Amino acid sequence: MLVFDPPYGIDYRSSHGSSAIARSIANDKDTSVRDSVIASWGKPAIVFGSWKIEKPIGTKMLLIWDTKGALGMGDLSLPWKPSHQEIYILGRGFQGKRTSDVLSFAPVQSIAKNGRLHPHQKPLGLMRDLINKCPSGVVYDPCMGVGSTLVAAKLEGREAIGVEIEERYCELAARRLDNEPRPMF
Repeated sequence: MLVFDPPYGIDYRSSHGSSAIARSIANDKDTSVRDSVIASWGKPAIVFGSWKIEKPIGTKMLLIWDTKGALGMGDLSLPWKPSHQEIYILGRGFQGKRTSDVLSFAPVQSIAKNGRLHPHQKPLGLMRDLINKCPSGVVYDPCMGVGSTLVAAKLEGREAIGVEIEERYCELAARRLDNEPRPMF
């Protein structure tokens, strides 16, 4: 089961002044990472993205992650700020109770001193909710960042595999996984 938050292809650049969190992420100039992973996968997937870029080919459903007004500055010339992100559902085999396509979870606080470790870190509650509706099998996250998907899978008793190109994020993910009370399979 592929569950990942790839670079969106929006060339994200934070203007936040903190030096503890990166201002951008690698490979975010286009959707080539997202598209190549999905094309080689060919199985059910949950993929995070942005309305600013075309959704992945094969999207069966769009979920909206309502961040409860806590994210993003967006275009400061407009009187609204973004408070949602898109989640694309690809393939079949998802299970569980039928619920709304709007998922309301507060994000991880936006600055490092409040617990954020990565510029695009996802909250464990959201990731657990998504994983609970996935088909059985190993959860795979090829853009794991600081390991939120892996930690959520572990908490749900699922096996998980993650890949990350930034060594410092791999180290943080390993620490987070070591700190969880349930053993990883």
